[in-house]
Amino acid sequence: MACVAVTWARPESTYTDKWDNINVDEILESNRLLKGYVGCLLGKGRCTPDGKALKETLPDALEHECVKCTGKQKSGADKVIRHLVNKRPDLRKELAVKYDPDNIYQARYKDKIDAVKGSA
Repeated sequence: MACVAVTWARPESTYTDKWDNINVDEILESNRLLKGYVGCLLGKGRCTPDGKALKETLPDALEHECVKCTGKQKSGADKVIRHLVNKRPDLRKELAVKYDPDNIYQARYKDKIDAVKGSA
């Protein structure tokens, strides 16, 4: 659902690659870091500069199937989705309530979500 590597939009054809070298694995492996990013995305906590960029870009990335994402951002998004689906469904649900209250994206990405179930 959430893409930690997706970043702030600019007029060009892709989002900025300024945050592409963020260690997504480190964030996913740290409960403190992951909860910090989720808190930012949910408006319940402070945002780091990259968290703020993610929060601003996530709705567009969801709406347009990450077409402006760089390769690293798409790879990071896949890792995050796999992690949330398999290891943190509680956080995935909270993010879905905020970013997909009508289940539009859950339905649109159902095949992708089902494909990662059970593959941590």
